[in-house]
Order: sequence, then structure tokens, then C-alpha cells
Amino acid sequence: MNAQTLPASRVISHPLLDAAALKRSAQTAIATEAAAIQALHERVDGNFLRACQRMFECAGRVVVSGMGKSGHVARKIAATLASTGTPAFFVHPGEASHGDLGMITHKDVVLALSYSGETDELLMIVPPIKRQGTALIAMTGHPESSLARLADIHLDVSVSAEACPLGLAPTSSTTAALVMGDALAVALLEARGFTNEDFARSHPAGSLGRQLLLKISDVMHTGVQVPSVSIASSMSEALMEMTRKGLGMTAIVDGQGHLAGVFTDGDLRRAVDDGDIDLRSTPVTQLMTAHPKTIGADRLAVEAAQLMEAHKIHALLVVDAEQRVVGALNIHDLLRARVV
Repeated sequence: MNAQTLPASRVISHPLLDAAALKRSAQTAIATEAAAIQALHERVDGNFLRACQRMFECAGRVVVSGMGKSGHVARKIAATLASTGTPAFFVHPGEASHGDLGMITHKDVVLALSYSGETDELLMIVPPIKRQGTALIAMTGHPESSLARLADIHLDVSVSAEACPLGLAPTSSTTAALVMGDALAVALLEARGFTNEDFARSHPAGSLGRQLLLKISDVMHTGVQVPSVSIASSMSEALMEMTRKGLGMTAIVDGQGHLAGVFTDGDLRRAVDDGDIDLRSTPVTQLMTAHPKTIGADRLAVEAAQLMEAHKIHALLVVDAEQRVVGALNIHDLLRARVV
């Protein structure tokens, strides 16, 4: 029995903890933050659309900034924008006033986060930003605040209550700002026609990136590593080639390197079961599989995995347009590449 199925009386053992109170506090926090998110529906207004247009038309980068908890949210918004087609980066407002302001140009758009709208570090860098003609979008909880009034566009992320019972720790307010940032990123993503392939290009180390970017040519064996024997070879010669190359198969090719067939571990097992076959002298062409499944070097590696799964095979030969063998791979190569 794990902790999820234990009754509360057994999960909570500390004398100062009350299971019912903990549950009530957590559910209240979730409900409070859910209400804050729900209130944002009405804030997708003209200002939101203007912000999208400014960011869409930005010839530079979207520079996101904020202090404290707002700074943490700003970093995440910048990362989300950058990974979904809107070039963006985070600048710490304190560092900006000590030199990093040089990272911001007149071609950029600054997205400044401050729930109070009175954060000194942000207000200090607004004049030079405005002086050089950089567009300023403010995301605050107070439309009449200094930052909101100085901004070209204001996004209202005010909340009726923080989830913190003391009303002090930023909880609902940071959630609202984060969701508004996600709303901007998603709206711009769709406006740009951002695709799975685009996403993969900015996430080459992720599983989606590997599936959408890694090609057969990146994982296949080439040259002398490719198991291959001529159509005149005996089965024993084919077995020696398979043993040397260790891919569980060998290609059978003609004098010009064109594929005639493939001999696999499965073919070998079937030959062993047949007592009439001489494993040493029988021509491999009598036991090979003609017209085997193949794939091109420019295809995605994930397509090889799909082909292997569909036909219950564990290896593939790679051929060019003239059906000449140029490579080979097996399921272990795809596993090492983390495609499957």
C-alpha cells in the first residue's frame, strides 16, 4: 500500500499537523488561484490585442523584466516566448541599471512585470527605455500605478485575493501573470503558424526534437560497417559477414551494389530447422528475403522505428534512389539515439 491509498490518520503523524486543516488550506489556495485565472478571460481585450501586435511586429527581441517573484515569472515567460517562435530574453532590472540596459535597443519591445507597478528597479530604467523609443508593455495589478501610466500598453493582471492567507506571499498574482504570459505566447505562436518542426528546432535535445530532426543518415552505419555480400556468396559466407558486423542481417548485392535481398537472423533460424539445407554450401540467394523493407538516408529516424514496428523487424537497409545499399541500422541504433 502506498501513501496515496493510506487513510489520513496514517499519513499524518506529526502532532502539530491536522489532516483536515491541511486539505482545506490546499483546496482553498487552488480555488483562489483558479478564480484569479478565470478573471483573466475579460482582460483579453484591446490592450491584449495591441500587445500581441507590438510583439508580432517587433524587429528585435521581446525583453522581459521583473524583480523578485515577478522576476521568476518573467524568466519563464521569456523562455516560453523564445521556444515558441517569438525571440525573447530576460533582463534583470537591477543589472540593467548597471550596464545591462545596453542589451535593449530601439527595435525591441520591453515587457515589464510588477504587480504593484511601483518597483523602483523597473521605474529607474523606464526613462532611458522610453528615450530611445523602445516600446514598453507593462503587466501590473494596478492600472493607475506609475509603471502602468508610463507604459505604451498595460495588461491588467489584478487579483481579488492572494492564495496566501496572510495576503502577503505572491501566489494568485504570480499565477495570473504567468497565465497572461502564456496567453501572449500561445496567441503569437498560432499567429505565426508555428509548427511541430519549428518547436523541434528550438528543442533539439528533447524527445520531440529527436523525433522531428534526427535523420536516418545521422544514425546509420556506413562504409565497411555495412554488412554486405555478393549474390554469389554461400550461406556460410553470409553468416561470417553477419557475425563480423553485428547487425543481425546482411545485404545481398549484385556487382554494382544494387540490393538483391537480405539475409537475417530469422532466415538463419528457419534454415537451421530445415534438415535438407547444407548451412555451408547452400547459395545465400536461395534463402534470402527478396524485396526487403528499406528506407532512404534522408528520412526521419522515427520513420525507421515505425517501419520496424509495423513489420516486426529489427533492422533495415538504407538505399539510394537506384537501390544501391548506402547504410544499415537496427533497433539498437534507434535506442541509443533515444528515438524509441
